Amino acid sequence: MSNKDNNILSFGEIIDFLWRWKVPLAIVSFVTIVLASVFSGPSFITPKYKSTVVFYPATTNSISKALLPERGERAQDALEFGAEEEAEKALQILQSSKLRDKLVGHFDLMNHYNIDPKKDKYPYTLLEKKLDANIKVSRTRYLSIRIDVLDENPQMAANIATVMANLYDTIRSQINLERAIPALHIIEKAYEEKQAMIDGLHKQMQELGHEGVVNYEEQSKSIQEALIIAGGGALKGDSKMKTGQKVVDDLLERQSKLVEFGGMYLSIVEKIKLEEEKLSDIKAKLDRARVDVEETMTNQFRVSDATPAEKKSYPVRWLIVLISLLVAFISTSIVFAFVEKIKSKGVPTDSKPN
Repeated sequence: MSNKDNNILSFGEIIDFLWRWKVPLAIVSFVTIVLASVFSGPSFITPKYKSTVVFYPATTNSISKALLPERGERAQDALEFGAEEEAEKALQILQSSKLRDKLVGHFDLMNHYNIDPKKDKYPYTLLEKKLDANIKVSRTRYLSIRIDVLDENPQMAANIATVMANLYDTIRSQINLERAIPALHIIEKAYEEKQAMIDGLHKQMQELGHEGVVNYEEQSKSIQEALIIAGGGALKGDSKMKTGQKVVDDLLERQSKLVEFGGMYLSIVEKIKLEEEKLSDIKAKLDRARVDVEETMTNQFRVSDATPAEKKSYPVRWLIVLISLLVAFISTSIVFAFVEKIKSKGVPTDSKPN
């Protein structure tokens, strides 16, 4: 007999077996359907409602880099949706203990899930299991973030999902501030030091002014011209110029002062110019750092807001009934087959059924 004939025969035996036991199998199936329908009802399994939030994380961490980029720096797009890297970071924040602790405290989830820290042996382990069972955070195929929350109260499920999305925004902003605030203080200190240096240079300029050096280039030019005029007047026999020898001496003395302090004056002028350019760059960084600390922008683009569900999502009664029916049917069939096998072994080979 071929394998094909064996397969047909085996299939025929199965059909014959089911037909012989059709009544018991029908009774078991009916009882299973009734029991599964009853025990999957709200009297035995509390129904849960699901609410969902979907959002895209933003790519921008620094507001100033997006809105106030430095010269030569490529500006970030503040309206750009996050890609895979941002989605992974968002998942890490949403699954962090910091966010869960805030969520538990905000909704008093210990009490909501009927967990008594004084009576239960491992209350926080129970709480973690409840959170894992009722809250699912995942990344969609389109790189958005999906938050699914199950709860016995549909409004509570919507509230938890919404607050989770809001806490993500808050915690991400706090993480950015943890670096932005110290950075601001560093830049403020650098700005103050640079300003103090420039003030010191200006003070040195004032001291040179007391020595008669106010504007080296202009003073040097004017004194030179005055000396030429005074010298020309003396050659012409101008009595007034001859009697103004004191003026010439004064001009020579002023010229001597310029020679003595001119180099220092020019050096200080160049230093002030250079340091003021540096101060301008630091001031620009200071303005951007203040923007990062004082201004806020949302870190997400909300696609779908959570709303209270009208229909329960758990349990799926038809699925429970179907699985229970299949398990009961197969198990009962195996038992009946085993019974037939035992009976067949107990009957002599030469005996025939009546």
